[in-house]
Amino acid sequence: MTTLTFQTTKSVISHVGATAQIGTIMAGLGCRHVAFVTDQSILDLGLAAQALDGLAQAGITVWICADVVADPPEPMILSAVKAARAQKVDGVVSVGGGSSLDTAKLIAMLLGTDQPLSEMYGVGLVRGARLPLVLAPTTAGTGSEVTPIAIVTTGAQEKKGVVAPQLLPDCAVLDATLTVGLPAAITAATGIDAMVHAIEAFTSKRLKNVVSDCLAKQALALLGANIKTACSEPGNLAARSDMLLGSMLAGMAFTNAPVAAVHALAYPLGGHFHVPHGLSNALVLPHVMEFNMPKAAALYAELAPIVFPHLAGSADPAADMVKAFATLGPELGMQSRLRDVGVGHNHLPKLAEDAMKQERLLINNPRDMTYEAALAIYEAAL
Repeated sequence: MTTLTFQTTKSVISHVGATAQIGTIMAGLGCRHVAFVTDQSILDLGLAAQALDGLAQAGITVWICADVVADPPEPMILSAVKAARAQKVDGVVSVGGGSSLDTAKLIAMLLGTDQPLSEMYGVGLVRGARLPLVLAPTTAGTGSEVTPIAIVTTGAQEKKGVVAPQLLPDCAVLDATLTVGLPAAITAATGIDAMVHAIEAFTSKRLKNVVSDCLAKQALALLGANIKTACSEPGNLAARSDMLLGSMLAGMAFTNAPVAAVHALAYPLGGHFHVPHGLSNALVLPHVMEFNMPKAAALYAELAPIVFPHLAGSADPAADMVKAFATLGPELGMQSRLRDVGVGHNHLPKLAEDAMKQERLLINNPRDMTYEAALAIYEAAL
């Protein structure tokens, strides 16, 4: 008998121009004055215009928080919460990348409870209820619009996660027009990030389940079939829509079958060297897969022809999948070695030490990770 617990976002809207509906959605949630969380580049590019127009047409006033930066630091989040509380907002909307969506989740949560952020880090530690929340991603990668996770940079370089079902939004809005202006490098990095979500969900040791497996496979089929087109034809709305859908499905998958060592080893690269998260994942992915091969080869072999159809009939699909990922990044114009992003050999022990702190991720890895193994993976990726 199959038993499982599966959680995801209550509602998903996916079509070109869908952000125009955000005002109607928020009005239906009883909101009259919302915080609009984004970053300045999204405003400058006009990507927020349709959502803001829709909110105005619904009679909803808006306080704009455009202070979000990559790898959102704890002080920035707390400052935004203080300002939003002074504005007496009754709901939160975000149009942006993963950092904006994560920030919006925490603002909505912290405005709905008196629990301090410092007590929320970890899994299932959040108390209370959040304000109404609607999220619209501008990248096809993080899947944050359907995950109960928010990642925060604490202190100088360390990242921590808040994981709780209250962070799942009321509605995820997928609108491919928001991703049309995305540079090829970001499209590639975020797309591979989404692929990693699906791969790690499918091979997750602790909570692997049949629903996540189905979602992961469909996500990889969509992402694998469209990532090169999305990079080479940035205005291709069909490819962009399928990338967004694939990213969302991968997000649903890893929410319920959590990610593992690829993410654990990627986080220190972001914390110490400010490497974008998707690129960090891409840099370590083939090497972590190689490490996992003794425990995950059969699962990788099952996924290989889905994400890389030319591997159908391969004599060793798992090994060939590792090779394909090692070449995919460079094919899409991404850096392929840690040294390309400023990492030196002397940095590796600290990176491995920090990776081992990601216990909530490492417990999901199909093969047990040690400090020595993490160090060897970083050395292989250097």
